[in-house]
Amino acid sequence: MPQTKPIVDIVNVVASASVDQKIDLNEITRKFPEAEYHPEQFPGLVFRLKSPKTATLIFSSGKFVCTGSKSEKSAIGAIQTVVHSLRKAKIKITNEPTIKIQNIVASVDLGGGVHLPLAARSLPRSMYEPEQFPGIIHRMIEPKTVTLIFVSGKLVCAGARNEEDVHRAVNNLHTYLEQKNLMKYDIKPSPILKA
Repeated sequence: MPQTKPIVDIVNVVASASVDQKIDLNEITRKFPEAEYHPEQFPGLVFRLKSPKTATLIFSSGKFVCTGSKSEKSAIGAIQTVVHSLRKAKIKITNEPTIKIQNIVASVDLGGGVHLPLAARSLPRSMYEPEQFPGIIHRMIEPKTVTLIFVSGKLVCAGARNEEDVHRAVNNLHTYLEQKNLMKYDIKPSPILKA
């Protein structure tokens, strides 16, 4: 029996921000010894929060990139918390951060399998090369996302800029697969014994 709605689990939200001023990363490492900064390997400093569990890269240009959050709200909150922590430690940040969601990655269960070879032929803007990768790579124009579709009915949806677009992309794809009869559901036999 077809499942009515796919199960969508947001696994990572990437947000960027700018405070539009230079930041002294060495000063941050002096005041936050747990911060990770190895300028000879990478120009950014890693500032981790336990709640929400995130890692924020801070660059001397005043740019921030936060990863690991499970929602738009907590990604924005994480950047605000980092800026607040820096200010509390007397690190001069005069401007409020301008925050933008860059990418949302979601893991999805459609509740049934997908006929991959047929779906690959039917879905526009799709690539399926099973000898190189076991799933279909599908590019949706509206909302702009890239979805990996596996035979199990599991998907990975990336590229959306807000949670609403994740749900729209998944629902559009699920509806299309249903309408084209490209979903397969295991119908369990009735446990009633024949006489």
